[in-house]
This record gives sequence, structure tokens and C-alpha cells, in this order.
Amino acid sequence: MGASEEDRPVHGAVRPAASDPGGLLDLLGVAAAVLDADGRVALWSPQAQDLFGWSAEEALGRFAAELMVAEEHWDLILELFAEVMHGGGRWAGVFPVRHKDGSTRLVEFRNMRLQDEHGRFYALGIATDEATLRGVERDLALSVRLVAQSPLGLAVLDTDLRFVMGNPALERINGLSVAQHLGRDVREALPFLDTRAAGAAMRQVLASGEPLVDQFTFDRSGADPGGDRAWRVSYFRLDDSAGRVIGLAVSVVDVSEEQRVAAEAARARQRLALVAQASVRIGTTLDLGRTAQELADFVVPELADVAAVDLLDSVLSGRPPTHGPVAGPVTLRALAVAAAHPSDALRAADPVGEIAKYDADRLVTRCVTTGRAVLLTRVAAEDLPTVARDGGAAALLARAGLHSYLAVPLIARGEVLGALDLKRLGGARPFDGDDILLAEELAARAAVCIDNARWYQSQRNAALTLQRHLLPHAPTRSAGLRLASRYQPAGRTALAGGDWFDVIELAGDKTALVVGDVMGHDINAAAGMGQLRTATRTLADLDLDPAQVLHHLDRVTAELEETIATCVYAVHDPHSRQCRIALAGHPPPVLVRPGRAPELLDLPPGAPLGVGGVRFEPSCLELAPGDRLLLYTDGLVETRTQAIDTRLAVLLDLLRRPRLPLEATCDRLLTALRRADDDDDDVVLLIAEVDGAPERA
Repeated sequence: MGASEEDRPVHGAVRPAASDPGGLLDLLGVAAAVLDADGRVALWSPQAQDLFGWSAEEALGRFAAELMVAEEHWDLILELFAEVMHGGGRWAGVFPVRHKDGSTRLVEFRNMRLQDEHGRFYALGIATDEATLRGVERDLALSVRLVAQSPLGLAVLDTDLRFVMGNPALERINGLSVAQHLGRDVREALPFLDTRAAGAAMRQVLASGEPLVDQFTFDRSGADPGGDRAWRVSYFRLDDSAGRVIGLAVSVVDVSEEQRVAAEAARARQRLALVAQASVRIGTTLDLGRTAQELADFVVPELADVAAVDLLDSVLSGRPPTHGPVAGPVTLRALAVAAAHPSDALRAADPVGEIAKYDADRLVTRCVTTGRAVLLTRVAAEDLPTVARDGGAAALLARAGLHSYLAVPLIARGEVLGALDLKRLGGARPFDGDDILLAEELAARAAVCIDNARWYQSQRNAALTLQRHLLPHAPTRSAGLRLASRYQPAGRTALAGGDWFDVIELAGDKTALVVGDVMGHDINAAAGMGQLRTATRTLADLDLDPAQVLHHLDRVTAELEETIATCVYAVHDPHSRQCRIALAGHPPPVLVRPGRAPELLDLPPGAPLGVGGVRFEPSCLELAPGDRLLLYTDGLVETRTQAIDTRLAVLLDLLRRPRLPLEATCDRLLTALRRADDDDDDVVLLIAEVDGAPERA
């Protein structure tokens, strides 16, 4: 190891070459001395002077025993000398030697007899410091055992990057014996690996002397050719004591299990992060369709390539749930579909809003009837009919490359609502147990949001139905008046509110115009509105002044539990052409006269109904033919983003535009003033025009 190319065997011969200092013999400082048959020093090496302190001039010709051995050891040393010269011809061992400085040192000896051409005998002594030798032996033994017993794969390569040593752990890692490594470079010994990067790294370390530590790589193993393994590899350059580069050391650790655990931990963290995000991104509104779509969009592409959310039609229809396992078939309504990219799998899904019947052999049927997840890790051709709704959809899924399927139930408050249907296509990793856990956690959270939206929508529909039944059929005429009206429920987060209007025909051709708003947005507000409307009609029949009507309504409202309302009550008399009007904390009406700017009527505002103890004041208006009186609730002009004065100014600007028929005027105002992103309140709009001026087309 470490020899140059010209030092290598050529046709069986080895060329001589000088070695630089720094080898093992130099490290040991081996000394040599030759004694004649009488025991006198005949030859003395420079290393002997280094070891014993005596120069050649001082040692040559002197008896070695007298020079280097204490007197008490003379008999023993002479006996050993005689054994070498006349006995076995050699002796090895440790002997105490006297140094020139007077100290005694233990020296390891190898003694042997020499013979010259004349038949004369000599004793050759080779010696080294015993402590130095023991240290080298200990280091060597430790190194050998460390290499042999290390659980790390260890190898030493020469400067040509050929194996010169390996250990049993390396054999187990590469599936090759040490002998199969020796003399080969990495590419030759391990042809099943991509060794280009490793070769470049080793050459870099040889050239620079800078180690590369804990280099991660993923590759196959000769011991396990079927699967990729994870390795942590380190490279160190080896220099001798003189600083010469003699090769490279490589350590290899199989960290596949560590990487597997780390990957599982990373996936667990990712699952927790997804669950945390789901709490924010799913259920942002109480709209059932939007909540389902948020769930489908959330799981794509993080969990699936295609996702669908289907609810049992019985759940959406409000029929009582069936508890316990039920055999199919089932009827499902598709609420949402999402896909990572357009594919035939998206075409195979049930279109949103459509109802499909699934037989008992379908996997989604099993999912919703048992309330348990259904997993097909690998989807075979014969499995497709159990996934798709029909043969055409099965063919589309086959073309899309469906290879893994998972359906998890949507369960809220113990009731199965439907299923979350997940598909993976192409080369995506198949679903596994961890995916089931994640999908079930997401489905459980989303199911509560879907159920909340379902109950909200059910209550909202009930409130709207109640409210619409309580509102009058919109009349277009009354004595001396032409009329147009609109009721528009809140479009986003609120339930139906307590807004109402009424047109009541009174004695003497008079007409009462009423617009009110019970505070709150739930079925209670709608019910309270119905009670106040009934009370208003009863009071109107008494032909009371508007202020008196509001006074009695205030008492009625105070008796209703936690009810507050605003109201405008006006009575038009076509014979006197007068309109008496009073407010109870309600937005002021707008008067629009032909040829004049519209104006907000400056009337005593009054206090909301239900406050109690407040006096209401009537006002009287003269109304000419063609005059219009516009009554409305605050939902028409109030928003979260603009001041009420700004919105009232917009209302007046709209009414300044060229006059339209009454119905068209209602549409213009609602279109301009109601925004889809800010319609959290109901709106009532009632416009009365005094007869006498013809409608313009």
C-alpha cells in the first residue's frame, strides 16, 4: 500500500526502491550491535547510540556486559550469551540495560548467532525500547480488534483506491467477503452501486486531506439487492508518521432504520400540521356545499389525486337516521369533487349535485353502511366495478391509472352522513394505515362542520319558510296607490331574520304601509316577526293614529321574551292626499317627487319597540300624484365597511337617476346596494306611488 506504479510487480519481479524515513522500524528505533566470541563489541549502529547513549568510539572493543549490564546481572547475561553462542543459537526477551547516564532501562532483545567465512562466531543483538514496543503492539492489537469487531463497515484503500483491508461488518453490508474486495477498486468490487459520486468524493479527500464526514446516500446493498438502503459514509485520508499519503479509510453505517423512523416522524408531523390546517380551512362558512368543497380541496393533493364528498340523500332530505349496520343499496348525492389535475378519473366521479344509487357490492356502500374505512391498497382490474358507479366510469378509472383507493365515513354525533372518497393515480404511493388514520381524523373534523352546516341550512330553510308564509302576498295596487315590494333574505352567514312588511286596506279607502325589523337572525326572530305582524293588523283595524299603533306595539313587544324591533307605520288617505307616519327607531323613509331631488324625511326617530316608556310622534305629509314613498329596513343600507351616511347618500344618488317603473326601481336598488360579500342581513323594500301619474315603460 502506498507504493508507486514502478514499485509494483512486473512479470513476477519486484524492482528495488528506496523508502523514505517514517516506517514502523523507524518508529521503533531498532538498534543493532555485534559481539565477538569473547563478548566484546565489534559493531555498533547509530541507533544503538540513541538507545544506550554510548557512541561507537566508546563502545567498540569493550565487554558488552561491563558496558551495559549491572554487576549483579553479569552471571545471568554471561549464561545467556553462552546459550546463544554455543546452544540454541538465539534468545529473545526483555533485559534491564544500563544507560550511559546511569539509568536502567528495559530493552526488548532479539539475539542470534552469526558465522563468518572463516568459521568464527558472533552474536547479533537487535534491540528496541520495551515501552515503545509494547505501545506499538497495544495500538496494533486495539486497531485490529477495533476493525474486526466494529459494527461499522470499515475499509482501507490504497492511493489507487483499491481495497487493501475490510472488516466483517463490511462483508455483511456488501454481501461480499473481504477477499472478494481486496485488490479491486470500488467500481469493480461493487458493480451494483452507482459509484461515481463515491469515487469523486474519495479522490477529493485524497487530494485535499480534508475528511468528508456523514455523507448520506441511498443505494442498493449486495446483501439485499431487492431494496434501497440508506447509508452514512465518512472518508479520511491516511498519512504515515512522515506525512506521506498511504491511502484512504472509509466507514459505512447502515442508517436505513434510522431514516425509516425519521421519515415516519416527519410524516407524523406532517399529519399533525394537516390536521391543524384543516381546523382553519374547513368549515369557514355554514354553507353545506362550500364546506364539502373545502374538504375535497384540502385533501388534494396532500392525501389523494382525486377526492369526492358524497352525502346520503336521506341525510340531506332530513329523514331520521338509521342506527346500526344496514345492507345496501344506498343513495348518495355528490356535494364536492376535487382533482390535482384534469384526468379521466375526474370524469368518472359523480357530477356535483347529482344523485346516484350504489348497490351493496360497492365499496362506498360498505363504508357508509358499516361506518368503517374501506381500503384497497392495490386496485386490480377486477376491483374497478366495486369502486365505480357503472361500467363506463370503471373504464375511465382504468385509463386514468387508478391504483389505490380509500373511502372513510363522515360521522358526526354518532350518525353516518356520507363518505370521503379518495383515489391515487399513476406512480403515487399506495394508501397505507397512516393514511387511514389521517383521512379518518380529517373526515371526523369535517363531518362536524358539514353537520353544523346541514342543521344550519335546515333551520334556515324552516325560518325562511315560516317568514315567507307570514309575509303578505305582494299587492301591486291599493286604493290610490301603486305598490312594489321585495324581500331578500341574508345570503351568507345569518339565518333568516325578522324583517317584514305589510300593506293593510283600512276603512275609507285608506291604506296602512308597514315595514319592521325584529332584531336577531334565527327562527325566534321570524316567530317574533309573525306575532308583531298579527298584532299590527289587529291594531290597524281599529283605525288608530300611527303613533298610537306604535305605542300599543311597544307594549306587545315588551311582553315578548327578549324581543326588540324597529318599525315604520304610515297611513295614506287618497281623499285628503295626506300620509300620516311615525317611526320606532327605524331608518327614515325617502320621499321622491317628480322633478325634485329625493329626500330623506326628517321625522322624529322614536325608540325601538320593546324599550318601553317612550312617546312616539306622528308626522303628516302631503302626497301628490306621482310622488313615491320608499320604506326599507337597515339591511338595504348598512354594511360592515361603509358609514351609514355614505350608504344613504348612495341610495339618494340612485333615486336621482331617470325614473323607472316601480318593479325596475326595486331591482335597481337591490342590485346596486346589495353585495354578495356583505349581505349578512335581510332586506325589505316597499315603494308606494300615488296614483295620478302614468307609469313610464
